[in-house]
Amino acid sequence: MSPARPPAFRRRWAALVAIAGGLLGVLAFPRFGLWPAAFGSVALLSIAVDGRRARTAAWLGYLYGVAFMVPLLSWTGIYVGPVPWLILAAAEAGFFALLGAGLPFLARLPVAPLWVGGGWVLEEALRDRLPFGGFPWGRLAFSQASSPLRWFAALGGAPLVGFAVAVGGAGLALAVASARPVRRLGLAGGLAALVAVPVLGAVLAAPLGPAPDSSGRQLTVAVIQGGLPDRGLGFEDRAKQVLDNHVRQTAALAAAVRAGRQPQPDLVLWPENASDVDPFADPAAHAEIDRVVRDVAAPVLVGAILQGPGPTHRRNVGILWSPTTGPGARYVKRHPVPFAEYVPLRGIAEFVSSAAKTVVQDMVAGHGNGLMRGGPVPLGDVICFEVAYDDLVRSSVSAGAQLLVVQTNNATFGHTAETYQQLAMSQLRAVESGRTVIQAATTGKSAIVGPDGGLREESGPLYHSEILVARVPVRTTTTLATRLGAAPEYVLAAMALVGLGIVVATDRRSRRSTRDEDAQTPSVPEEMVQA
Repeated sequence: MSPARPPAFRRRWAALVAIAGGLLGVLAFPRFGLWPAAFGSVALLSIAVDGRRARTAAWLGYLYGVAFMVPLLSWTGIYVGPVPWLILAAAEAGFFALLGAGLPFLARLPVAPLWVGGGWVLEEALRDRLPFGGFPWGRLAFSQASSPLRWFAALGGAPLVGFAVAVGGAGLALAVASARPVRRLGLAGGLAALVAVPVLGAVLAAPLGPAPDSSGRQLTVAVIQGGLPDRGLGFEDRAKQVLDNHVRQTAALAAAVRAGRQPQPDLVLWPENASDVDPFADPAAHAEIDRVVRDVAAPVLVGAILQGPGPTHRRNVGILWSPTTGPGARYVKRHPVPFAEYVPLRGIAEFVSSAAKTVVQDMVAGHGNGLMRGGPVPLGDVICFEVAYDDLVRSSVSAGAQLLVVQTNNATFGHTAETYQQLAMSQLRAVESGRTVIQAATTGKSAIVGPDGGLREESGPLYHSEILVARVPVRTTTTLATRLGAAPEYVLAAMALVGLGIVVATDRRSRRSTRDEDAQTPSVPEEMVQA
């Protein structure tokens, strides 16, 4: 049984509806941050592909993906140029083509919004992992860091938040489709799904919200944002300047503590690439860091680039530097960014963009769970884009991290939305894990995020030097999302596959039954037809 053909006006305007859906999706993400727009975006894609055959729906899904990904990822063009940016956006749009092909079939099942929600989870699960480890930017969940839906993250992580958004959007699409001609059951069901999702999210805030800070241990933490005078790929040419800026700001903090203007910190956090000079290869850099760590009299998490192993490799590392014993625990970034921190398919990459030639040393991936001991509490470290990957954040919390740190360097992305989009991810991770999340950036946004996802402290304009100091709670209890791990994502994605299987099997049985009926119908003699 083929899906019913959509009304003529929807067939005629389907491409524009799909493009409008993609553009509307961009508005849901920072810097716009209009989180309800995500519902409209999902709804417009569902409306565009309604009743379409798989091939046509795939093309409409691809148009949606291009309209969404090109503006959302425009900040990448600053880093690698327009051609790689557009290639990345076009490749990511391919996953929306797969989604578009499946949506018309999932929408034919009973309680369609739930099945459609599973389809979105499946699409994002694939995009988060493929190719080269995936690129999760633009997940529905990351548009909801300030919405009531963020509380779903404490139950099932980012996948459950994305599922909730998709269910609400699919409900809106069902309501629109049922409005003319009026189908009361579809209209009521669609509106119920749309309204129930944010209402349930708000209801969840009471039992899932974090306990008051007075109920547990607290730490005084300081974030050092060294700042840079400008931006671009050449920031590594100013490596000593980057280190000097962070040393200078840390020394200023130490002086403020001695003068009584700031409290003594228990932990000081530097961002990613705060020292582009390898302190283990450069004695002067080592001495400079060690001196200021002793001056501030607190452990400092130093972001550094270490050379090796071998002349063509390096590592992106967080080093927990003690004021008494020097450098201690290390975390090596586990997911280097392909075509930025290392270059697969180098010959092709350099042909596409000369920026690939600037990556002369490939970054080596680390291992482990991201847990660092040796400071005032066990802390979990993720570096830059790693905050977008569920398993990398979750692993350190599961291992016992009581505080999460996101070390990042956004200097190459200018005054774009990238830093704000990344901060929204940190906010969602706080709710998901029930942990304070501290984002330390070279040029901004640095921020201290409470376990409820709210911003307690944040830096001001980008490309300025700042010091953030705050008293923050640390937690030992784990959320249901942490305990369940990836199970909710697997279940919801599997649900979509089961739904597609049901529709395909039903269609096959229907076609077989039709053929059998045709074979059993007696033919009419030709002379009777002529008569």
